[in-house]
Amino acid sequence: MTDTPDLTVDGTGLLCVQLLLRLRATIAHLPAGAVVHIRTTDPAAPLDLPAWCHLTGHDYLGPVPHPATDHEVYALRLTSAPVPTRPGRPWHPATD
Repeated sequence: MTDTPDLTVDGTGLLCVQLLLRLRATIAHLPAGAVVHIRTTDPAAPLDLPAWCHLTGHDYLGPVPHPATDHEVYALRLTSAPVPTRPGRPWHPATD
């Protein structure tokens, strides 16, 4: 259930924190329900993306079969009221 993406974020070459910071900044203007695909080479993405979605409230949709690229692609659906995280620290809720 990955749907056609409303946006694809290229996180190629970025590791955990940089990937999440780019993702957070890029999706900030999108409406709730938007589907986002994340293209990444980060080996920790299969663990980091679902954990970050759980923290923020976004729906992690999982890996996307993508035969046209050698990079991994994952999908998420944006929630209407995401939990904000600290600037520069995407693993920490803003209220901590």
